Amino acid sequence: MNWSTKVTELLGIQYPIIQGGLAYLAYSELAAAVSNAGGLGQITAMSLRTPEELREEIRKTRALTDKPFGVNFAIGMHGQGYEPMVEVAAEENVAVVTMTGGNPAPIFDILKQSDAKKLVLVAARRQAQKAEELGADAVMVVGQEGGGHLGRDDVGTMVLIPQVVDSVSIPVIASGGIGDGRGWMAAQALGAEGIEMGTRFIATQECVHAIDRYKQALIDASENDTVVIKRSIGGPARALRNAFIDEILNIEATTPTYEALRDYISGEANTRYIYEGLDNGFGWAGQVTGLIKDIPTVDTLIRRMVAEAEAIRLKWGEVEIRK
Repeated sequence: MNWSTKVTELLGIQYPIIQGGLAYLAYSELAAAVSNAGGLGQITAMSLRTPEELREEIRKTRALTDKPFGVNFAIGMHGQGYEPMVEVAAEENVAVVTMTGGNPAPIFDILKQSDAKKLVLVAARRQAQKAEELGADAVMVVGQEGGGHLGRDDVGTMVLIPQVVDSVSIPVIASGGIGDGRGWMAAQALGAEGIEMGTRFIATQECVHAIDRYKQALIDASENDTVVIKRSIGGPARALRNAFIDEILNIEATTPTYEALRDYISGEANTRYIYEGLDNGFGWAGQVTGLIKDIPTVDTLIRRMVAEAEAIRLKWGEVEIRK
């Protein structure tokens, strides 16, 4: 079947499937695997310590794939320290730059002379409109089901996607609660031109930086085993529930300040769990955990999604014929 959409045409990929930025997890092995399987893989820039480390990771990815891939900048929690990283992405001529959190305008300024496509993750209609005004080539729209950082409004993907589609002229990419071919086709039925998946790509063999305990927890968890933290300080984010997360929620209920939460919500607390499997840490995850049942290779996952999507398109064709 032909899987061409505005997103595949924009990014030069086979399938309109994008791997999320995945702090501390999205490096060359995973990014290249997703791109080689026909989607768009990404490197997480701000989890690296220096611009030269990012340059090295870009070149490692390029050695593993000749397909387009992206670099993600999680700018919301990093002040202005990302500019040298963006300059490296521009110097290395990466195909795609994606932004999550914060104001993307300074990144757009750095990329003025670059051919990189600019994608912005948003969680509300007005944010999508603003991203388009600034010059985004597409928006990735995350509903409240998603893992990691979310919008402040508890609006689900099913409602949010058509709202954004109706309010912008650039392509919309759906994110949040999508983990198989059914979610992909549902997103396109809502008007999206592609999908972004984060949590589902953690539970793959090529996500080599995630410890097995974390991946197994994603399999074992139901959709009810994630919870939103950091809501009290205006930065809601969804994580796997454990005793450490319950401590965070207790602090939010009694002392809802960044100072009280800082050590609990830090990158160090995140990596203690996802790298080492320690109980005094946490891992991000979306409600799609209720759909994750295995840890396949990326290629197997995407092939399976394509087969599921093909079956749905064939069924839709039968309905059209009956009419």
